[in-house]
Amino acid sequence: MTDRIVVTGIRGLGYHGIFENEKKQGQEFLVDLDVETDFSRAVEQDNIEYSVNYAVLADIAYEFITGDPFELIESLADAIAIRIKQIPLVTAVQVTVHKPYAPIEVPFADVAVIRSLS
Repeated sequence: MTDRIVVTGIRGLGYHGIFENEKKQGQEFLVDLDVETDFSRAVEQDNIEYSVNYAVLADIAYEFITGDPFELIESLADAIAIRIKQIPLVTAVQVTVHKPYAPIEVPFADVAVIRSLS
């Protein structure tokens, strides 16, 4: 059985994009995380030491959102996924990066990319 920790809607101002105005003005990005782990020992011991701390996961995503810019949100998702996958007890991760204000000429609700690592 695989346990999961899910954190959604982590938001921050980032400067990711291929256009100059995106790099200068910035825009809001949102990240959702779905992390596979085994927290049976954490449940048995009732101790966070044997699980993955969701606050740490959120901090990692936020640091990448607000940190050095990427041209592609695919690259942003990949960087977050790689960093989270390095955390002990993480067996797989799925990162969704939303760019709700992407420069698209037609009405739309959201643009998102999903990166999975196992």
